[in-house]
Amino acid sequence: MFGFRYIKANPSSFLIQFRNGKSVREGRGLSFFYFAPRSSLVLVPMQTTDAPFIFKEVSNDYQEVTIQGQVTFRIIEPEAIAGLIDFTLKPDGSGYVSDEPVKLAQRVVNAVQVQVKSVVQRLPLQEILRLADQLVKAVRENLKSADGLRVLGIEVIELSILAVKPNPDTARALEAKVRETILKEADDAIYTRRNAAIEQERGIKSNELNTEIAVEQKKREIRETQMDAERAVLEKRQLVEREEMEGRVTLEEKKQKLVELATENTKREAAARAYGIEATMKAVAGVDAKVLQALTLGTSDPSVLIALAFQGLADNAQRIGELNISPDLLRQLMVKKG
Repeated sequence: MFGFRYIKANPSSFLIQFRNGKSVREGRGLSFFYFAPRSSLVLVPMQTTDAPFIFKEVSNDYQEVTIQGQVTFRIIEPEAIAGLIDFTLKPDGSGYVSDEPVKLAQRVVNAVQVQVKSVVQRLPLQEILRLADQLVKAVRENLKSADGLRVLGIEVIELSILAVKPNPDTARALEAKVRETILKEADDAIYTRRNAAIEQERGIKSNELNTEIAVEQKKREIRETQMDAERAVLEKRQLVEREEMEGRVTLEEKKQKLVELATENTKREAAARAYGIEATMKAVAGVDAKVLQALTLGTSDPSVLIALAFQGLADNAQRIGELNISPDLLRQLMVKKG
């Protein structure tokens, strides 16, 4: 009505009202009526913006690599960027009068590409593929000091590298190399496992042999101990037998000495008796035999005398015609005999 309009900005937008080339009102989330013919409105969005990107670069070893990711940024100095980029709204407030705000995301992506390119060109392909996190870190640090973004008052909040891919031929070559490496590692693992099994089998066999050797050594020690025990018993038995034999020899020697002594004594007794008989014979050598008999019979028993008498009768039997013996004499002889 009569050129007056109403505008209401959200809290994440910075609104500036210009009149006659001067700022008369600015701030976040403002709402007011303005006279459109004499006012210009500048609306700077301060919310975060996600800008996906994908571009191809060449590595240090001249290999093409595709970098895909996303950068998140926001405007932290709306006054500064409002002086460099046209964020002026149309008179009716339905949109921007230029397409520069729409191109802001591409400017940020271009800045990211410049930093990515500077890093990628210094690294070989395999290192780029392996060190994607370090690539992100290096690019983020370079963006903090990038003059283009700093002058525009733009802050990069997050940078993500979603994919780093070589061209298909290089990828197949790398896959083949990695596949061969994996297969080799698998073969090495198989050989290592087989060698470990062989080593374990060798260890088991060695332990079994050591056990058998130990058992045989124990058996030999037992046999030696038994032989030593048997030898000790045999030695003791031989010692006992030797002592017994020595005792017997000693006893026999003593018996021999006793016999010799008894024989010597017998000889001496016989010699003494012979000497006595010899002396007696020398004494009676000249005496008549009958006288000696008479002398002997003088001290004899009566029965002996009677026996001698009968012997004399027997010697002279041819001269005796008849011999009478009284019963009393026979009775007397029987009594003596009994």
